[in-house]
Amino acid sequence: QVQLVESGGGLVQTGGSLRLSCSASGRTFSSYTMGWFRQAPGKEREFVAAIVRSGGSPYYRDSVKARFTISRDNAKNTVYLQMNSLKPEDTAVYYCAADTSLIPVVPTTPWPYDYWGQGTQVTVSS
Repeated sequence: QVQLVESGGGLVQTGGSLRLSCSASGRTFSSYTMGWFRQAPGKEREFVAAIVRSGGSPYYRDSVKARFTISRDNAKNTVYLQMNSLKPEDTAVYYCAADTSLIPVVPTTPWPYDYWGQGTQVTVSS
């Protein structure tokens, strides 16, 4: 069983920054691929970023490339999402997720992720 707890959301103006954190339980965190997703009201949950267990080769959706950075600290069982140059369209509930399958393919859809956090609200005002 893996428990994920997100933090760091809030209200920020356009162009501002936020850093989301996701703390994970379990002693095998370093084995998991970790992802960030978001869901705006009335929309489907969408992929934002993912990072493999080694921390290399992060993946991003096109609209956040060069603005968001995903990273992880395996010693702290934590994955981060640094969000810069935020836009109103980034407003959503952000979820972190863990893929514990050990399959060497980074999933960019929600289905392969088997553990999810409760989400943290990010609101970007114009």
